[in-house]
Amino acid sequence: MPDQRTVAVYTDYKSPYAYLAKDLVYELERDFPVRIDWLPYRLDIPSFLGSARVDDNGQVIEEDRSGHQWRRVRYSYMDCRRQARKRDLVIRGTQKIWDSTLALCGMLYAKGQGQRVLRRYHDAVFERFWKRELDIEDPGVIARVLAEAGADITEFTDYAAGSGRSEVDGICRDAEAIGVFGVPTIVVNGELFWGREHLPDIRDMLGTGA
Repeated sequence: MPDQRTVAVYTDYKSPYAYLAKDLVYELERDFPVRIDWLPYRLDIPSFLGSARVDDNGQVIEEDRSGHQWRRVRYSYMDCRRQARKRDLVIRGTQKIWDSTLALCGMLYAKGQGQRVLRRYHDAVFERFWKRELDIEDPGVIARVLAEAGADITEFTDYAAGSGRSEVDGICRDAEAIGVFGVPTIVVNGELFWGREHLPDIRDMLGTGA
């Protein structure tokens, strides 16, 4: 068997594009001798798309977003929903710009308890968040998802309040140092690929051993 290599994948739960890429990335481990190293990259959405809040009826109640930014946001959701329908996934537009730091701490905590726990956590957070069924800023909610995924949550509260946040910050800084600016970003042999549309090229690279 060929030697197993590591493919780094930077993700953020508040990105619908990262959600659409998740299962396709899983297939790399199924089809090739690779190990996926899931890493957090916390998007600063207001810096490039502005910010807004809407009510339950979709009416804007607060905004700091240009017309161009609104068109980009609306198109992005339309495009993501179009792709999600092909796979029976639900993507509902968020009502505010979420801080995903806590959920990303949960990802690292789950990762420390094994790939099975990580995958269950990953799947649950993405699915429920995009159905508007999960508050990713609530420590108790994230702890319950971890427990459902099979994690021992004894140390999670302290981790999330302290070293976990520092770890997320450090990984984000290191990611930016190598050129990461968005998610999903996949790194193969030091080469960066932004977006799931590059997965065919990645599969070709892995298949030829490049």
